[in-house]
Amino acid sequence: MVPSFATMKRVAAGFAVLVVVAYAGAIVWLVTQETRLVFEAGAPLGERRPARPFEQVAGNDLAWVMRAPPDSERRPWVLFLHGNASTIASRMNIHHYERLRAIGLNVLAPEYRGFGGRDGVPSEAGLAQDARRAYDYTRERLHVDPRRLVIYGWSLGSAVAVNLAAHVDEAAVILEGAPASVVAIGAQRYPFFPIRLLIRNPFESIARIHKVGSPVLVLHSPEDTVIPIAEGRRLFDAAPSPKQFVEVAGGHIYASEKDPGFFPAVRSFLQTHRLLP
Repeated sequence: MVPSFATMKRVAAGFAVLVVVAYAGAIVWLVTQETRLVFEAGAPLGERRPARPFEQVAGNDLAWVMRAPPDSERRPWVLFLHGNASTIASRMNIHHYERLRAIGLNVLAPEYRGFGGRDGVPSEAGLAQDARRAYDYTRERLHVDPRRLVIYGWSLGSAVAVNLAAHVDEAAVILEGAPASVVAIGAQRYPFFPIRLLIRNPFESIARIHKVGSPVLVLHSPEDTVIPIAEGRRLFDAAPSPKQFVEVAGGHIYASEKDPGFFPAVRSFLQTHRLLP
């Protein structure tokens, strides 16, 4: 028996209602899961520690200070802002600290709220406050002249770094695996949803980088499947001069470990701008 036209209309209307409900449910899921999707926080600090000498800043505002012996007082400082799905004690972050010290830099690595056992829930505004607090610590407690202070951001930390550098003085900015815009990446991953209307943490570095008043180094791997290299190039193109773009091998996570030219490129950049001899 062939269904009547009225029956077919009812079935179509019911199906349309199901689609609308499912779509609305998916939007609700994206909104409620944004913190987890964007930040991937919650991992414990873990037991790894950098090689000595290092000291932990006291109090709930967890941070590590790692000096470059033997003449650390004369050395420049790096404020290192890590990415998501990690803590200051993650292996690859510690690898960065130790290699940066090896080329003659002191390092301050702060932890974000909600990461590594710290209290709080991460947000773009919250991470900006954490980074500014760490910057103020280097200036006020460690007495670091901004002409000797480099802001380094990796992955999501690069967005935090750009935001910080847009509001403070520093000697240079280094961005590794940097997204030009987290909301733009989200829109690419979820093309059927109005991500720009939904997201509360857009991290649009491309709208802020023109305010950075110091030399910028961008390191990005063509093999990066987390943050496509096109994002890094787009951010680089928007940055004011002087600036340098260096392609590195090894993907998003392991470039600093696998590419033997990674830290020589960092050293050369800092030497060019008279931060290292």
